[in-house]
Formats: sequence, C-alpha cells, structure tokens
Amino acid sequence: MQALTTLALFLLTALAEIVGCYLPWLWLRQGRSAWLLLPAAAALALFAWLLTLHPAAAGRVYAAYGGVYVAVALAWLWAVDGIRPGPWDWLGVAVTLCGMAIIAFAPRGG
Repeated sequence: MQALTTLALFLLTALAEIVGCYLPWLWLRQGRSAWLLLPAAAALALFAWLLTLHPAAAGRVYAAYGGVYVAVALAWLWAVDGIRPGPWDWLGVAVTLCGMAIIAFAPRGG
C-alpha cells in the first residue's frame, strides 16, 4: 500500500510541476495572458509542498521523483501537445522508472 501511495504522490507532484512550468511557457511562447503566472505560481508551490510529504530523505525523494516526472512529461506531450511518443521515448521511460523503483523501494539497512 505504501508503494501505491508513493507513486500516487509522485504523479500528483509531477502534474503540479508540469502545470507550473507549462503556464509560463504559454505566456512567454504563445503570447497568452500574464495572469497565467498566478496559477503557475500556485502549482509550483503545490509541487514543493507535495515533495515534503514523503517520509524518505529529501535527496532520495528528488532522485526517485525524477523518473516519474519523465513518464508524466511524455504523457503530457501526448495528451496536451498531441505528439505521440516514439519507441525510444518509451524505452527511456522504462529505464527511468526502473531507476526510480530501485531508489524508492530498495530495502534499507538500519
């Protein structure tokens, strides 16, 4: 159950970070309203807060989170940008998720 909670928390964290970065990108690159910076800031604050909810050491959480971020970013690429990831993208996701699982779920000595 803890593994599912950790993965769900990582997914929410990645979504918050991507939204927090995507909204300023829309403003800067597509000329959208500067008002998008307000929800972007809120999303980035949520991202930072979500990272604090993990019981593991901060450095380990950040390292493991990176693998989930890569997977969510490619899902975002497909769902929001309409660009389907290719086989090499999926291979990269598999490799990063394996690394994330090793970092996050390896047994730790006392």
